[in-house]
Amino acid sequence: MMEFRASFLTAAMLAIAVLSSPAFAAQKATSPPAPPADVLPPSPAPAPAPGHVDLADLLSVAGPFHTFLEYLKQTEVLDTFQSKANDTKEGITMFVPKDSAFAALRTTTFANLTGEQLKSLLLYHALPKYYSLAEFNKLSSLNPVATFAGAQYTLNLTDNMGSIRVKSMWSNPKISSSVYSTRPVAVYEVDKVLLPMQIFKSDPPLAPAPAPAPVDAKASDDAASPGSGKAAKAKAAGSKSASHRVGVSVVSYLAAAVSGGLMMLLL
Repeated sequence: MMEFRASFLTAAMLAIAVLSSPAFAAQKATSPPAPPADVLPPSPAPAPAPGHVDLADLLSVAGPFHTFLEYLKQTEVLDTFQSKANDTKEGITMFVPKDSAFAALRTTTFANLTGEQLKSLLLYHALPKYYSLAEFNKLSSLNPVATFAGAQYTLNLTDNMGSIRVKSMWSNPKISSSVYSTRPVAVYEVDKVLLPMQIFKSDPPLAPAPAPAPVDAKASDDAASPGSGKAAKAKAAGSKSASHRVGVSVVSYLAAAVSGGLMMLLL
């Protein structure tokens, strides 16, 4: 038992001596620090939701599309289109006629429509999905294409080297410009109103041509009369001829007077 305690005491003394030695302290000081724990980068903030396009504001500053916009408000179709414009999955494609396109038709063309007919006519000017201009070439292979007004209200689209036309029964307007085209909303300007056969049984008549501006009758007669110019020329020629004759007469008289004077001097 005494030997075991002596051995244990000797081992303890040896351990203390090693731990307190300068070599062990230097080795401890030069050993590399433990690597820091991995820190994950912060996750990016979620992208903000795309802003909704206000169709009323857009149509009020572009165009002018005032007639179309007023019809949209009157029938509350604007609310239907706006709801679809806010749908980021499907979107909407609108064909908007300018004011001049409505003015080209008789006012009775739209005044005689019922409320439901006018609403269907406006819905006929939109597709219930977003289409960029580049997609019309492919879309034309699916003709006829159903519109917002329903499966029976269809359009035929053609893309001839970038010239896109939207054909209805009684009109075949051309897309003249892209007003706005960013998913999910596309608004394209057309130069004519789309006229479906479900509403118009025959081609609606055009508005009468404006009457020509009145002109001054006297000024017109003077300008149009061929004799007036000839008379003026004849009068001028006559005045010139009379002046010439007077000049010749005066010269002849002076010559005769000088001759008579010389004869008298010679006599």
